[in-house]
Amino acid sequence: MDRLGSVDAFVRAAELRNFSEVGRQLGISSSAVGKAISRLEKRLGVRLFHRSTRSITLTPEGQLFLSRCLRIVDELEAAESELSAASSPKGRLRVSIPLVETLLSPVLSSFVRDYPDIRLELDFSDRMVNVIDEGFDVVIRTGEATDSRLMTRALGYYTPLIVASPVYLSRRGVPKVPDDLRKHACLLHRFPSTGKVDRWLLRDGDNVLEMDLPPLLTANTVEPLIAFAEQGLGLAYIPNFLVRQQLADGRLVPVLPDYATDRKAFRAVWPSGRHLSPKIRVFVSYMAKHLFPDSATERKAAKSRSAG
Repeated sequence: MDRLGSVDAFVRAAELRNFSEVGRQLGISSSAVGKAISRLEKRLGVRLFHRSTRSITLTPEGQLFLSRCLRIVDELEAAESELSAASSPKGRLRVSIPLVETLLSPVLSSFVRDYPDIRLELDFSDRMVNVIDEGFDVVIRTGEATDSRLMTRALGYYTPLIVASPVYLSRRGVPKVPDDLRKHACLLHRFPSTGKVDRWLLRDGDNVLEMDLPPLLTANTVEPLIAFAEQGLGLAYIPNFLVRQQLADGRLVPVLPDYATDRKAFRAVWPSGRHLSPKIRVFVSYMAKHLFPDSATERKAAKSRSAG
């Protein structure tokens, strides 16, 4: 087995954790797989797997080598896709996305149905990730990309809103100015990656106010905060796309909407390169079209106006 063949066997073994299954996929015996990986370990001078009679697991060196090999495999798949215009995008796509399943899960499910040859590997996390060093193909986050090695595209926009249930407001009163919030029960979000509490930002003319509020409770995901607000426990500061239905049917109402800050961008970022992989291209385009359909409509309207 040649060098690339050994790398392919190693990557499959790391994913499947079973030499017999790797051999079945490659059309060789499990012992041939084991020998290929042993030769690779000898050439590298490190052990890539911990082996036992029941399982194989990656060593720390094996994990590091895997992240590099996956890049090689992905580049080969991209090259094959580019040379075959008739073939649909395919291969493994490793994506890091924030913990907002309400927004993302329906679109991701639809993408999997429309592109069955792309194998999504999803990392749900709000932490800051190193796109290149951690081997991600695409990362979706808010804010701006500041690394010159990354490409970026805005997928859509959202506005953080303070919301509460009508029952709560009838009981505690409606805040008229930002300082009134200090007298209310506030449901705060604590970032799981840093432990810091999300400060509520309000615009007062040209000034942006950072509200440091006493919490009734905190949670490290926003879904419970929405549920607690619906139940009348207090005020919550939530991206508007997560409470569209609640606002539409009156379960929640906006509080201090005239003080809402400017909208923020959801972005896709990926490693820059001379050629954009077809699977990255279709994934980012799909997210831009379906994640925030209102934003896509706005972009089309703006293009039409500029053309006219």
